[in-house]
Amino acid sequence: MLSYRHAFHAGNHADVIKHFVLTELLAYYQKKDKPWTYIDTHAGAGCYVLNSEVAGKTGEFSGGFGLLWGRSDLPEPLAAYVEVVRQFNPGGRLLLYPGSPAVAMTFARERDNLQLFELHPEDLRTLHQTFSTEPRRVHVRGSDGLAGLDALLPPPSRRAVVLIDPSYEVKTDYSRVITTLTKALRRFATGCFVLWYPLLARAESRRLPKQLAELGAGSWLDVRFRISHAPQEGVGMFGSGLYVINPPWVLPERLQAALPWLAGALGTDDGAGFELDCHIE
Repeated sequence: MLSYRHAFHAGNHADVIKHFVLTELLAYYQKKDKPWTYIDTHAGAGCYVLNSEVAGKTGEFSGGFGLLWGRSDLPEPLAAYVEVVRQFNPGGRLLLYPGSPAVAMTFARERDNLQLFELHPEDLRTLHQTFSTEPRRVHVRGSDGLAGLDALLPPPSRRAVVLIDPSYEVKTDYSRVITTLTKALRRFATGCFVLWYPLLARAESRRLPKQLAELGAGSWLDVRFRISHAPQEGVGMFGSGLYVINPPWVLPERLQAALPWLAGALGTDDGAGFELDCHIE
């Protein structure tokens, strides 16, 4: 959706859970010498200035990553994620928040590569500028990531982390992600696919976890992280889900070690918490 700008939401609670899990995945992939590919279907601008007019208009980072910055009691898995963000703020003041492509770039070695899709023209320009010094390792495409993903699978290395995180402001995004994952698994059954989805009262959001389970992936993990009870009026996002296909075997344990603390840190009422379901072969 061309009206959606992630800059308004950079560093919010959804980014925290998404980028925490992404950090865990890429750290795991980095352990082997074999190269990997990172594919982002909705890359956004790449990095965000938190004191800009756009980010400041909502200030959502103050209830998200801003609550982790400066904490000295972080569980080790979360500390690794916060350290990634710290690399973008060497002065110690939180001014920049890295989007998913920038997070991935902190793990990329010379032989790894990033494939980034973005449709919004202004964010696309910024994305090109952000990675202009990396023409060999980073490939930016001004096209629909859900439509273009199939052509990139499987990557030459046969190792990839694919992040799919549309805005879901268009109802058809819900059906499109299922179609996209179904086709992707046919082409690249061993790939690591990460789907972000919002926790909302709307029917499409409530149906999505069941539809994901019906994909028939052999190994999967579904985490649903809440910062509050569902709003009584039925409007507003009260958490995020991440469905990971072919997760590393260590991921459930790492999440269990961090998510109780994170729910306490970001929760706004006693509805904060998480559910974690998984099956790893």
